[in-house]
Amino acid sequence: MSSKPVIAEKSPAKPKPGAPKQRSLWQRLKDAVDPDYALQLSMAAMIEAAAVKHVLGLDQERWAPGKPLKLLLAGYVGTRNTGADVRVEEMIRQIRHVVGDDQLEMAIMTSEEKLSAGYFRTVEQLLFPQLFPKFLYENCPRYHGVVACEGSMFKSKFASALSTMMAGAMGMAIAERKLSVGYGAEAGAMTPTLKEFVRDVCKGSLVLCRNEPSRAVLHELGIRTTSGADTAWTFEPAPLSRGAQLLREAGWDGRKPVLVVCPINPFWWPVKPDLLKAAAHTLGGQYKHEHYRSIYFHHHSDKASRQYDTYLQALADGVNAFAQEQDIFTILVGMEQLDRHACEDLNPRLDHRAALFISDTFDMYELVSVLRNCNMMISSRFHAIVTSMPGLVPSAGVTMDERIRNLMTDRGHPDMFFEVEEDGLGEKLLHTLRRLHRDAESISSQIGKAVPTQLRLMGQMGIDFMDEVVRVYPEFPRRELPRTWEAHLPPLPPAVQRLLETHG
Repeated sequence: MSSKPVIAEKSPAKPKPGAPKQRSLWQRLKDAVDPDYALQLSMAAMIEAAAVKHVLGLDQERWAPGKPLKLLLAGYVGTRNTGADVRVEEMIRQIRHVVGDDQLEMAIMTSEEKLSAGYFRTVEQLLFPQLFPKFLYENCPRYHGVVACEGSMFKSKFASALSTMMAGAMGMAIAERKLSVGYGAEAGAMTPTLKEFVRDVCKGSLVLCRNEPSRAVLHELGIRTTSGADTAWTFEPAPLSRGAQLLREAGWDGRKPVLVVCPINPFWWPVKPDLLKAAAHTLGGQYKHEHYRSIYFHHHSDKASRQYDTYLQALADGVNAFAQEQDIFTILVGMEQLDRHACEDLNPRLDHRAALFISDTFDMYELVSVLRNCNMMISSRFHAIVTSMPGLVPSAGVTMDERIRNLMTDRGHPDMFFEVEEDGLGEKLLHTLRRLHRDAESISSQIGKAVPTQLRLMGQMGIDFMDEVVRVYPEFPRRELPRTWEAHLPPLPPAVQRLLETHG
């Protein structure tokens, strides 16, 4: 987007008092083009080219009876984000269950193969570049459909580029009249250009939303939706004994109540592409702290730094005050490898240093096992709460967006989440920790009652997904499953099965 031209003075005289400062050449160059918008334009052009090839009958791959259904999964894997990896693992298990292994072939896009190695067994992993339009143009046509995987599917809070990638992949499938589904998705605030892009390219897609507010956002864009859930509910971690062993190795005595805190940096989002910063980083090593990867950089400002400091201190104040009242063992969990920064920045503020469990060191099976060994949780990570709930861990949230708000409201605890910038956060956390400790049994009971509701929604997603498959491909052989939500869940781990039998 071009800025208004700067009108120069007729003489080099000093600017008049109170006159706005002339923007630097750097700022004017940055304003000359919005890289996110350029990425959307490039992706839209690729989708249009795919549509032309389809009209001309030049598609690389079309499903026909007797062929397995080839699906490309597009999401946020290869970053060691535990929540993203867990939900994709369970999505794969559910799709395999409802479609049938003998009728299905899947591939998943990963941004770094070594970070997703050992995950998503039997699914081919494709390394995709940070500048992805050409990659999607070349690879989407090799499949019979696209399934977008990331929970934060349509929002600009984290990175418009990520939403552009998923919507772009879905749009490529629509252009070729193939299956196009968003699975367990959430929609929120988007930039005007991203909203327009999603509206234009995703018409014809089906989005299975994990809450009703997301359906409302997409309804305004004319996109078909159904009610659904996150898919992490059916995940089976390593045995509880493994998590207990890891805790003991970190110094736990096996008796003290374990408090887990999952911090993030809520204020360095969104991530945006910045070509000038990328050049400065490559040539001179500048912007090292805010560099995310490739040409993408975290948000950075003095205000954001102050907000981050206040947030960390509030967490520390609440934990320190509670630790004076109760003899506890505290751990800090980084659900994404990026969270190591937040854990290491918070730890020195604690009166007693905590043990660190970060996803760059522990895999998703170990990390969730550790979480389920805990007695109390304060988390700014949505999936830390979700994956701990089948273990009935009493939890509260400190949130930067609508995901934890929606989750806590849905489970009947609208008073157990706080905003990252909330006044008096440290004192409120102290009161909440007291409540988690005092009312642990009743909170766990309420959590147990909430899980089956999510399982019903997840099972219904399996039905709706299969309905969409046969709508797009009427001759596809549907598995003979009872049309019930229970029949469309993947095999359940024992802990989840017990919850379903107790509260279902």
